[in-house]
Amino acid sequence: MVLLRRVIGDALRARRQGQHRTLREVSTAANVSLGYLSEIERGQKEASSELLAAICEALGARLSEVLGEVSDTLALAEGMETVLTPVSPAPAEPTEPPVRKVADGNVSVSVRQNSPLKATLRTTRKRGRDVVYAA
Repeated sequence: MVLLRRVIGDALRARRQGQHRTLREVSTAANVSLGYLSEIERGQKEASSELLAAICEALGARLSEVLGEVSDTLALAEGMETVLTPVSPAPAEPTEPPVRKVADGNVSVSVRQNSPLKATLRTTRKRGRDVVYAA
């Protein structure tokens, strides 16, 4: 299962970092505390629709664009049947965790199952953005 708040937070962080802006700059423009924006970007807090709209405006992005990116990422992750399913116990010798990939033209998602309860999602968009989601 992929947490919506993490995917939203990572999409916001990717936009902010793509603009080479600091948390302070965006938090001031969005009129939200720096700490709270940081928690939203890390997926620790759920942003209200009003707050999400203010952050998007501060980033010069349309809310529908950000939510579209989030939707694309979630759709691909949901299509990966084994995302966050239990894995068999680790072998005696450490090995590289398996990576599963799926793509739909504009977005590709790869998942590395690090442990039974931890997976790392890497999303690459055609525009060249590269975002890491850890669930």
